[in-house]
Amino acid sequence: MGLSTHVLDTMHGCPAAGMAVALYATDGGAATLVKQLVLNHDGRTDAPLFDNASLRPGTYRLSFDVAAYFRARGVELPEPNFLNVVHLDFGVAHADQHYHVPLLVSPWSYSTYRGS
Repeated sequence: MGLSTHVLDTMHGCPAAGMAVALYATDGGAATLVKQLVLNHDGRTDAPLFDNASLRPGTYRLSFDVAAYFRARGVELPEPNFLNVVHLDFGVAHADQHYHVPLLVSPWSYSTYRGS
C-alpha cells in the first residue's frame, strides 16, 4: 500500500474531514513539495500518498493545517494559536513495507505513531 495517513479530531471525537495536508520529500534542510490534498469525510486520503511502486527510502514530511481546520469547525483559537501547522518528519527505510502515519489532534496537543 505504500504511504498513507489519516487524522482524528480528538476535540470533537471524529475524523478530521476537510483538513489540508501537504507531503514533502526532505533532504537535509530542504523540503520539496510532492502533493497537497484535503482529507475526505473519513479523515483519510482518497488514495495512498505513494503506492508501493513509487515509494522510495528516504525522509519525508507531512504538514497538517490544524489551526485552519479547527477555525473552520468554529473553534475560537487564541492569537497566536498554540498549534498552527503540525509537521511530522519521518523516515522510510523499507519501501516494500506499508507506512501509515496517523495524527490524533486537538487545538492544544497531538500524537502520532507508525500505524499498520
